[in-house]
Amino acid sequence: MSTPKDGNPELFTLDIGGMTCASCVGRVEKALGKLPGIEAVIVNLATEQARIRFNAGSETQIEDVIAQVQKTGYEAKLSQPHGPQPVASNKQFWGSDGLGRVLLGFALSAPLFLPMFLMPFGIHWALSPKWQLLLATPVQFFLGWRFYRAGFKSLMSGVGNMDLLVALGTSAAYGLSLYQMWVSPHASHELYFEGSAVIICMVLLGKWLEARAKQQTSEAIRALQKLWPEHAKVLDPHIIVTEASPLDQYRALPLEQVFPKDRVLVLPGERIPVDGLILLGKSHIDESLLTGESKAVKKQVGDLLIGGSLNGEGVLVVEAQAVGVESVLSKIISLVEDAQTQKAPIQKLVDQVSAIFVPSVILIALITGIANWYYLDSASIAILRAVSVLVIACPCALGLATPAAIMAGTGVAARFGILIKDPQVLEQAHRLNLVAFDKTGTLTIGKPRLLTLIPFETTISPDDILASAAGLQLGSEHPLAKALLDAAKDQQINPIPPSASKALAGIGIEGKPNNGLWANQTLCLQSVASLQASSHIADILEKAQPCFEAGQTVSVLMRVDPTPSPLAIFGFGDELKVGAKAAIDALHKLHIRTVMLSGDNQAAASRVGKILGVDEVFAQILPGDKAKIIRDLQDAKTDGQRHWVAMVGDGVNDAPALAAADVGMAMSTGTDVAMQAAGITLMRGDPELVADAIDISKKTWSKIRQNLFWAFAFNTTGIPLAALGFLSPMLAGSAMALSSFCVLSNALLLKRWRPSKS
Repeated sequence: MSTPKDGNPELFTLDIGGMTCASCVGRVEKALGKLPGIEAVIVNLATEQARIRFNAGSETQIEDVIAQVQKTGYEAKLSQPHGPQPVASNKQFWGSDGLGRVLLGFALSAPLFLPMFLMPFGIHWALSPKWQLLLATPVQFFLGWRFYRAGFKSLMSGVGNMDLLVALGTSAAYGLSLYQMWVSPHASHELYFEGSAVIICMVLLGKWLEARAKQQTSEAIRALQKLWPEHAKVLDPHIIVTEASPLDQYRALPLEQVFPKDRVLVLPGERIPVDGLILLGKSHIDESLLTGESKAVKKQVGDLLIGGSLNGEGVLVVEAQAVGVESVLSKIISLVEDAQTQKAPIQKLVDQVSAIFVPSVILIALITGIANWYYLDSASIAILRAVSVLVIACPCALGLATPAAIMAGTGVAARFGILIKDPQVLEQAHRLNLVAFDKTGTLTIGKPRLLTLIPFETTISPDDILASAAGLQLGSEHPLAKALLDAAKDQQINPIPPSASKALAGIGIEGKPNNGLWANQTLCLQSVASLQASSHIADILEKAQPCFEAGQTVSVLMRVDPTPSPLAIFGFGDELKVGAKAAIDALHKLHIRTVMLSGDNQAAASRVGKILGVDEVFAQILPGDKAKIIRDLQDAKTDGQRHWVAMVGDGVNDAPALAAADVGMAMSTGTDVAMQAAGITLMRGDPELVADAIDISKKTWSKIRQNLFWAFAFNTTGIPLAALGFLSPMLAGSAMALSSFCVLSNALLLKRWRPSKS
């Protein structure tokens, strides 16, 4: 593995083995933070991974990082890139967190603790001390060896962890039993081998339950990874793709050997292996696991396909456009993995508590032992109560509380087309009281049509105007540009190519037609908002009034030189998305105000806002002003409280506003720039997902708070009960395992969440 390149920081992910509690997380982060050239480290207990970012030009290699982790007492290896999950090995049954060890432990411990259940019936029977020693020893030193090994390593590092508490507690109970055997060789009822053995068994049971629950929290990732087929049918490059082409001449290649521009054959019922463009065929495509859309989508020649979606009834030939890490599926997995690996800000408080938790518990246990010995004059009772304190205080639940909820919440959201990129969103979303929408492409379909063309001079042919205006838009991807080009195509008008064409940020586009009425004159197609300072604005507004009243988006074709003058008005109509009105209504039910941002004239924008029921409309705004409006909305106060603002958009010009908002939501139907700037991506481009995204974020945040409450409650309640003798070591071990199980089970309840439409 090479060192990071100069000028470009690198990010690596390590799989960490052997972490058991929040203290372990702190140890690994502290150890890696000491290495030179490490810019940031995030360690996640639930995913058992560490993400390390090197400084630009760092001389530290990833091998040095792995060695540092191993020196700290844990296992480490580079995480494999996402792909199909390996089948679980049978060895896991006897692994450190396997069910085999749990069953073996309880089988050996059963003869030790079962006699306790006979006592209420007047049956006082117990194994002889030698048999108790024989059964307890393999549990203590074979099944429990993992606690000694990890506890010793943590002790050598100067930071305690759960393993150290278990090792100390069970060793004290086991040692006390040996002492009692030596003092009273035949007093079998005075031994505590069953306590040490059952504690180890209960901790092993808790770890097995944790492992199973953590596996369930990451089901969303595994479900996405399974969408990748192992091979793709790549057609012979010499075949000309037509209806009569022989489509049986292909090679089944592994996905890593498929390149852009390869033509891939997809048969009915197969998963589509690459992102690509349909060259031949039509079919219905099931994208439910990628976008959350339950209905199959009809696709035909020229349509884009997402790799991992399921082909329906048709035979398709697809030209690969994005493969491997560049594919949409790979980016979705990366977003979900990033969200599940990162820490929510509240986790910082948990980490600070965990750093001092284990040393504090050991001190409390010592005080408990000394105090009980002094007041009760019984060394055995003092030791047992100290053991109970050590065991009940294991901070497993504390370390799992936040990451388990984040994994479950982001995982179920991803299943329904809501990608939460940043866990900080989960802490912000529950505060939201205002949502701002961009209009075009967010609340509307984003495919406007040219409805009106009004020349300023009746002597000029509309065809000449359309030819020059459409020519300015050649090569542009803007929705209004496509509308002009489509209109010219429908009317069989050839656009006039311009020279010296250039886009004007926030204004429009200008260029010089090569021929026609305005050959070599500079023309500019621009928005009404950009013409507010023009001396012709009154004439423009008067001419465009019918368009405004019809709710159309207006652009103006201006001649810039030799004399600035307006040439024509273009009115564009864009259909509202089917779910736009329902999306606004859903937010109002959550008591969230709605705002719409538009570059349209006030009359046109207000008409759309009235149809949708939006609370406030900002019209005639330039793209660069959107971020300022978001900041102004945040600073505005209602009843003395600031507004927590979400911004929903899809275009390049929405990126600054998405970044400025407390929560940015981008439509996946928009641009990559918008999605990078947003904390949440809505895969279906459906505005109704906005309320659903807020809802799952709130529910996930609620689970985080509930988990932290229960984790702290178990420890703060259990420690004094154990110190006062109300919890035996066995009950303490059971309670500790139960706390982790409760926290994980509570987080897994999020998997039952469904969007409002499902």
